[in-house]
Order: sequence, then structure tokens, then C-alpha cells
Amino acid sequence: MINAMPNIPRISLKNLEAKDLDTIKELKDALEHHGFFALYDHSIDLKIIEQCYQKSKEFFDLETEIKNKYANPSIGGARGYTPFGKETALGESVPDLKEFWHHGPQINKTFDKWIDINITIDEVSDFNLVFDDLFVQLNDLATNILSCISLTIGLTKDYFSPWVVKGNSLLRMIHYPPSDNDNIYRAREHADINLITLLIGAEERGLEVKNKDNSWIQISANKNDIVCNIGDMLQLVTEGKLKSTPHRVVKYKNEEPKSRHSIPFFLHPSPDIMLKSVFNSEDKGVLAHDFLDERLRAIKLYWKLWNYKITFKYLLAL
Repeated sequence: MINAMPNIPRISLKNLEAKDLDTIKELKDALEHHGFFALYDHSIDLKIIEQCYQKSKEFFDLETEIKNKYANPSIGGARGYTPFGKETALGESVPDLKEFWHHGPQINKTFDKWIDINITIDEVSDFNLVFDDLFVQLNDLATNILSCISLTIGLTKDYFSPWVVKGNSLLRMIHYPPSDNDNIYRAREHADINLITLLIGAEERGLEVKNKDNSWIQISANKNDIVCNIGDMLQLVTEGKLKSTPHRVVKYKNEEPKSRHSIPFFLHPSPDIMLKSVFNSEDKGVLAHDFLDERLRAIKLYWKLWNYKITFKYLLAL
């Protein structure tokens, strides 16, 4: 069942930053009941967003053999290109119909050893330049939003700041190819691994969120809004108080076959952070690197395995 009504709360960042009590309550309700909300009054440079979409399209229009030289399977696609047929939603057997590129922070020797350097593209001018710019802006915004979220669950505003100051966050540029098939799942039902996700350009049709009654809501956002959702890591450390909501991307019946492009930003903690309950000081937690690594294996992004294992008990709690 699909509910076509619009649907997720729309929240002003300016009101959040001003600690407007009604807006904070609205955010709290959105987090506990939807796990998704749309943000307006943000300061992200819309011109940079347009440039990034253009550069993304230029890259995905390249010949397959050119794109494949930027694939980096030994690090689970943490940076660079991942081709079609690789990522598979948790519990699914059929890969998603997408290819994508990962771009992270500009790192130095003070970052954790598990954070990879970005890959430079030779064929698309200024590719790294514009995505470096967008990354910084979205990373700052996501950190700010996470601070606002912490207030809704009784934590200090800067509670999560040490987790993300040199985090393993990333931008993902996604291309879903055109298809003549009806009702096709471009990205099957899944939840995000990270703390929170920001999605720019969310006005394009196809994103659906799973409601509490197991119906699907078509996300309808204004052109300049940024859609935000909770990820599994934040659900884990809040013991399920904040919901990591399943979502998917579909192509609707009788819709014109065309490419769909998307750019989500995934806010991650530093790999050396222990993901422990924020309510229970006795919780031993799980290392952020181990949590991420195991999930990357589960969705088949590793084509080469490392030599260690971790327990699944934290994943089973989600």
C-alpha cells in the first residue's frame, strides 16, 4: 500500500538554532514517529548543489571502462566508483539498480587510519573541487542538526561533537539508469548505516518511506529543502528511541524511462568511537569501524575480505 499524501514534517533550521521550543518539539515528534523530516532555512549554497549534480552526471556519462578504473573493491567502495550490480540491500538477493561514487573529507595524519583518501578524477574538470566544497557545507550542517537532535533526548548540545569532528562521513553520488519496466525497485527497502543522512535534490519522485503500519509514503519535498533521516548508528546508541526508518527508491508505472540522480550525505563518527548507549553508562558498545565494516559485508560492498570477525549481537538489536 502506498500513501501519496505529503507526509514528513517540514522544519526551519533558523528556528531550531534559536532553540524555539515549538520547533524543538516538532523535531522530537518527527524523530520518534517518522525518522524523517524536511529542513528549510538552511545555508547550503544552491549554486554548489547545481554544480555537483552537473559534475555527477558528467562522470556517470563516461564510458564504462573509464569509470571502472576508479573502482576500489578492496576498501568496500569507501572512496571512488562502485559499478552496477554490487550493492545489495540487507536481506535481499537481487542487487540494486544503481552505480555510485563516494567522496569523503580532506584528511591529514590526525584522522583515524581507517579513513581513506579521496580519488581524483582526470576526465571531469573541478570534480573534486566542487565536491570538497559541498562536503564541508553538508558536514557542518549535519553536525549542527545532530546537536539539535541531542537536545530532544535530554543530552547536551555538544554531546556528539567529539564523535564527528573528524568523522568518516561521505557524499554519495548515485545514478539510477533509465528503465522501461514498471514498478521497478531502483533501491530496495533498506535503512542507512550511519548517524544521520542529508539528501539534497529530494524533490525528484521515487523516494518512499515505510510507515508504522507498513504502508509506503511517497516523499514530497520542496525544491530547496534538504531531507534528513536517522541512521542505524543513532538508533543503536539511543536504544531505539530515535528510529532508523526503512526507505526505498522506485520507478512508478507509466513513468517516462529516464535516469535518476541523487546526492545523499552520510554523517559518520570517527572509526575509533565506541557506539555505546547514551542512556546506559554500563553498555560496552561496539567500535564504529567494526559496526560499519560488518554492514558493508552484509550489503556485499566488500569483494575482498579482511581477516577478522565481529559479533552480530549489536546488529540484531536494530
